[in-house]
Amino acid sequence: MKRCSACGKELSVERKVGRSETCGQCGADLHVCLNCLFYRPGAYNDCREPQAERVVDKKRSNFCDFFVFADDRDRRGRTAGKEDARSRLDALFKK
Repeated sequence: MKRCSACGKELSVERKVGRSETCGQCGADLHVCLNCLFYRPGAYNDCREPQAERVVDKKRSNFCDFFVFADDRDRRGRTAGKEDARSRLDALFKK
């Protein structure tokens, strides 16, 4: 299921999301880096797509042609990796 990155509302989007589309609940832009499958904090320009142009404001609508709306499964993978890395770091410096 796809969710709005701003409010978390479940969205039933089965087609390509246009640049000007917004969330019906909170009005936030949907074609944003935070909703994209390629968004990865810490990667170069926070994006795993090497050909994508730099987007400064990750919360605002943009013209990226590589945008693919990420669903919950994709987002769980992002947070699981971060939590796993944090637990390994904590274990390394544990007294």
